[in-house]
Amino acid sequence: MKSLQELRDMRKRLEKDMTARDDKDLAKVIIGMGTCGIAAGARDILQAVSDEINKRDLNVKIVQTGCIGMCEEEPIFDIVKPGDERITYGNLTPDIARQIIVEHLINNRIDKEHVIARHNN
Repeated sequence: MKSLQELRDMRKRLEKDMTARDDKDLAKVIIGMGTCGIAAGARDILQAVSDEINKRDLNVKIVQTGCIGMCEEEPIFDIVKPGDERITYGNLTPDIARQIIVEHLINNRIDKEHVIARHNN
């Protein structure tokens, strides 16, 4: 059994580790990988986004999620940049996905033609 102080110290270390892994300061691309998204081509979108991020050496986290109820707009992804609103892009192709990555994450411009939702944080 550990002493109360040892447990408190361990808790502080673990909380610090968890905060460090939170990635709250990273931009995120959240790709819809539910059945509807996969059927609409989400795997190709995931590959295109990953390739573009790696090609440009961007510090961006790619996250996969299930269906969010916008099946008719698939394939979709969200881009979340720290301090900015969350933008959902839809009806994507691999080429459009690559273009959005460059415009949104590098040039700081929202591709309004493909925006299907905006979410205030």
